[in-house]
Parts: sequence; structure tokens; C-alpha cells
Amino acid sequence: MPSTFRAIVASLVVVAFAGSSCGSDDAGPAATAVTTATTAAAPTATGDVVVFAASSLTEAFTEMGTAFSAANPGATVTFNFAGSGDLVTQIGQGAPADVFVSADDSNMKKLTDASEAAGDPVAIAKNSMEIIVEQGNPKAIATVADLAKPGTVVVLCADTVPCGKNAAKVLTNAAVTLTPASFEDKVKGVVTKVSAGEADAGIVFVTDVIAAGDAAAGVEIPADLNVTSNYPIVVTKEATNPAAARAFVEFVAGETGRAILAEHGFLAP
Repeated sequence: MPSTFRAIVASLVVVAFAGSSCGSDDAGPAATAVTTATTAAAPTATGDVVVFAASSLTEAFTEMGTAFSAANPGATVTFNFAGSGDLVTQIGQGAPADVFVSADDSNMKKLTDASEAAGDPVAIAKNSMEIIVEQGNPKAIATVADLAKPGTVVVLCADTVPCGKNAAKVLTNAAVTLTPASFEDKVKGVVTKVSAGEADAGIVFVTDVIAAGDAAAGVEIPADLNVTSNYPIVVTKEATNPAAARAFVEFVAGETGRAILAEHGFLAP
């Protein structure tokens, strides 16, 4: 792997797990049906595995990395969490990734259309949207329409990433027009601004509200206004460790991986 690209990964890495450690926007059909696998059936992986994953997967995949390392002591997993669109761009520009996980089908399609995937994507989860507000909900936001109340500071994801596309669809479904105070390049940017009191509300994935814990609260979006995203995963064409990459994909799609995703609020694919 070229040293320049190694440097790119190093600068982007959010969490790395040593193998010796303990242990959206499309509402269309999922990419490929998954045949349920079990952790025990997955091959033992060794070496480095670089996983480019959507920002909304940060907490779930952090735990996933710990569990995978425990099952594969010879493997080291490194994560790069960012907006799905940004990750596709990085891979297209040569950034080294063994595995790509998108928060929607459309960004995965960009990757596959560019012949950057090795094999067919596997659907691992679904996620829907929720309004995130400051803890205690001081603005008393109860509906999507309340986001347009005068004096309410709203932040959204940019429409280049799944959470932004989904938020725009929710607002359209609710016939609500508003001017956000900012557009963030990933969903965690919205969570951070609302949690810090820099904004009153935003629209994020349900799992991001759960991950925020006591720092924020959620307001449910009715099903007839809501949007669901599929989360597909694939081994990349230029993977430097394809065997370990396939093992990681099988682990995520298997019994243990599904359980971890469910614990973090993700829906079954």
C-alpha cells in the first residue's frame, strides 16, 4: 500500500483496534439479500483491515471492532467514519479501504457503478429519522412543523450525505419550509451542535439520538412523514487484505454483528 495513502488513513482514523485487545436516503429495496451467518462460521482473520463507515455507525462499529478483534486475535481493525458521500469520494481518489459501509443505497451505487466494489453489497441494517433537541426540549418541539417556529435554530446535514437527503424528504413530506442555521457534512455535526446548545433542533438518524444519551433528547417523526435508509456493506476492489475484509463483512452480517446493531437501535435489513 503506498505510504501516501497510509498517511491519508492515519489522518482520518477515528478509532483503531489492536487484534490483541479484549474482547441514506433511499427507501428502496436493500442491495442484496443476506444469508444469516454466525460468528463461529466466519473464517479467522489476520492482518490489518481498514473500514470506511458512515458516521452514524460510529458507536455500533466501535463495539463491532472490539468484538471482531476478540474473535480474530490476529487482526487489527481501523475505522474511518465520515459522511457516506465523502467516503466514496475518498475511495475513488485512491484512499486505501478494505471495506465500505454506506448509510444509503445511492452512495453504495456510486461505488459499484465506478467498479470500486469486489462483489455484491450486503444489506446489514435499516435506520429511520428523528428530531433531535436539547435535553429537556426547552423549545417544546413536538412536531416537524414546530421546527419552522420563529426563533427556532435548526441545523441539518448537507444534502450530499444521507441524513441531509432524508431530512429534506421529511420536511417535504410534512410540507414544512425552513432555513437551517447551518448544513453539516456529517450527522455527528448536527448532534454536536444541538447537544452543545448551539442549535435548538435538527433531524438525524434515530440511532444518533440514542447514542447522544443524556446530552440530547428525541422527538418521534410519524411513520407517514418519516424516511428509512438501507445500510449496505461491501469489500472494495482495491482491498489490500481481502480475506480479512470478507471475514469482517461476514461478522457484521452474522449473528453477533446483527445483535450489536440492534442494541444500538438499528432495524433489521
